[in-house]
Amino acid sequence: MGQQSSPDIISDILTRADQAGIESAWIVDHIAIPPDESEGSGGRYLDPLATLAWMAALTRQIKIGTSVLVLPYRPPLPTAKSLATIQELSGGRLLLGVGIGWMASEFRALGVPRQKRGQIADDTLTFLHDCFDHDVVEANGQPFLFYPRPAKPPIYIGGGAPHAIDRALRSGTGWMPMGRLEKIAPQIRAFRQRAEATGHPGEVVTFISLSDDAAVAEQQLRDYENAGVTRVIVSRSYDDAEAWLPTIELIHQLQESLWN
Repeated sequence: MGQQSSPDIISDILTRADQAGIESAWIVDHIAIPPDESEGSGGRYLDPLATLAWMAALTRQIKIGTSVLVLPYRPPLPTAKSLATIQELSGGRLLLGVGIGWMASEFRALGVPRQKRGQIADDTLTFLHDCFDHDVVEANGQPFLFYPRPAKPPIYIGGGAPHAIDRALRSGTGWMPMGRLEKIAPQIRAFRQRAEATGHPGEVVTFISLSDDAAVAEQQLRDYENAGVTRVIVSRSYDDAEAWLPTIELIHQLQESLWN
């Protein structure tokens, strides 16, 4: 998003993260920002699906994810085809975070009824599972072959409890909440307990502003892990690729010390 989303800046950050062994890189989704809601981005957002394909071509090992792809913004079949193509061409590196959306102005611009976004998202999720699970799929009464059909990517359901938790247990690999850890920790515990009781994978992906101090950052990550979080997405402000380099190095060091 914003002027930082230039090809040179993104490619520099991404390739350095890939070379450092960083686990994953994520992109957000907005499609139609009105002028009065453009602070911080200037209304500039890259399309996530096109950008994921470009990211896959630039890298070799790093996973690539959406946090989150807004399902009601796009028709199910072209979305499924794009996601399967990205998964195929990336060698199975896609991490699919999805959500139902919230910005009323975007729904108006798309001509999609906002009040139906939950049902649209559920229908799209059902369709995506069908596409990745079967060679022959049906849409609008027409059977068709769904190829390529790579391995289904993990699906993380974004949004607040309780509806997002229910949707994650029903249709996802895990839940992707936002908020301060102390606020969402009880909800994470409830989600993990329900997941364990039903044999669900129970993954939890959330966001963190990581301290620049290595000792503090290590304790932050231990706190998240102890709360039941299985993956964190590190977010930070930046004007150029150089601003990310100390954070990339810090993440690399923490991966080495905590989990290797």
